[in-house]
Amino acid sequence: MATSTTDAYDVAVLGAGPAGLAAAAAARRSGSRVVLVDAGSRVGGQYWRHRRGDGGAGHHQWATLRRLRAVAEGPDLLSGHSVWHAERTGAGFTLHTTTWADGREVAREVSCRRLVVATGAYDRQLPFPGWTTPGVYTAGGAQTLLKGHGVLVGTRVVVGGTGPFLLPVASGLAARGAEIVGVFEAGRRTGLARRPLAVLGSLGKLGEGAGYARTLLRHRVPYHARTAVIAAHGDDAVRAVTVARLDAGWNVVPGTERVLDCDAVAVGYGFTPQLEIPLQLGCATRLDADGSLVGVVDERQCSSVPGVHLAGEVCGVGGAALSLVEGELAGLSAAGVRPGRRLHRRRARLRAFAAALQQAYPVGAGWTGWVGPETQVCRCEEVTAGEVRAAVTDLGATDPRAVKLLARPGMGLCQGRVCGYATAGLVAGACGRAVTEQDLLGLATRPIAQPVTLGSVAGGPVSPVSPVSPVSPVSSVSTVSPDDPPEDR
Repeated sequence: MATSTTDAYDVAVLGAGPAGLAAAAAARRSGSRVVLVDAGSRVGGQYWRHRRGDGGAGHHQWATLRRLRAVAEGPDLLSGHSVWHAERTGAGFTLHTTTWADGREVAREVSCRRLVVATGAYDRQLPFPGWTTPGVYTAGGAQTLLKGHGVLVGTRVVVGGTGPFLLPVASGLAARGAEIVGVFEAGRRTGLARRPLAVLGSLGKLGEGAGYARTLLRHRVPYHARTAVIAAHGDDAVRAVTVARLDAGWNVVPGTERVLDCDAVAVGYGFTPQLEIPLQLGCATRLDADGSLVGVVDERQCSSVPGVHLAGEVCGVGGAALSLVEGELAGLSAAGVRPGRRLHRRRARLRAFAAALQQAYPVGAGWTGWVGPETQVCRCEEVTAGEVRAAVTDLGATDPRAVKLLARPGMGLCQGRVCGYATAGLVAGACGRAVTEQDLLGLATRPIAQPVTLGSVAGGPVSPVSPVSPVSPVSSVSTVSPDDPPEDR
């Protein structure tokens, strides 16, 4: 059957988390014809993930979620739709999506004049011996099970990694009845103290952090700085972990190792922005302060590709408050409306705080010393650290892309989403240099962004997505005063 499309929308927004909801609401209020596309069955993204029927009540900024949903969802919400490819077509863009209906995959194409990409981020992981043992979770995975399904990953849980995200994960698990053996922060306890101006500009975030700390204190959860989970033990399930003190470079301090009993581990080392769609469209990137590859935007959230706007974690991990502001800026810009100065000032303040967090909780290069030659790096293809290093030392590879072709890390189901950062770090270490933007680009660029059947790739039956009313051109959208508060738009 021939592929059929329709130039249906002024603005398409990819992702229904804080940034995407804010973008869709801002563009729709400005008069644009908007479609909101998300792979999840319910809007809210990871931050506002909630169980079916509870509507998100009890989550942070629940009133904000409810207000945005009322505007952003509208009649043109495509939930459960995965966008696997995007391309420029004529004066706009075509999004190739798939969804499941009546037990079969249904392919659709969505066309738009402007595109806002707010696809968020996923957990960044560092391998260690035993990290593939059942019962070892990413920190985000543990929180997703708790928030989305009310499921505890275990009854005696170790939380480790680096960054402020460890606090809500540990406090959420403790509040639901899990015994938290400890929070093991690989970085400093006082990392933010060196950046007082950025901290003073976001006192609300400090208050949120203080709330998590009170919960941990109430449940008597120990917090250990400069300490990391360096091994997990168990056969069919995790039974214990080894933790150890780290020096300033994240090298293990000899003699500080100790074994702790547990039945679950939640580990996270920050987040990796989900850039498949921006990279497919040719958007410029840069290396952020936390070592992540992020999209480059201007003051209006415009990418280097005309008509493509980026918002939220794809521009750099900064939290929900920053994502809401960037999403509103992107939605207004995509609708042809000049954003107000208040939004720019708020973004600058929140972005400064996000940069301070990234600089306060860097990933030290010494983590590669925890990884023995038999430690798996790529879980999908079962590629070990020894094989990755051998591709450099024995076969002459000088970058992660070459290592991928020689040793196959990143060629499995996840396409390098889990092992990409670690592979880049191991390769750079073996070459005696730091990780570069090109290292990460070589593992992040994917022509297919989401799993899809060969039938869809081959151009099977496509259902065009049509608006429920005639489309008004972007040039005819209404405008608002740049000084109007965002809440009134």
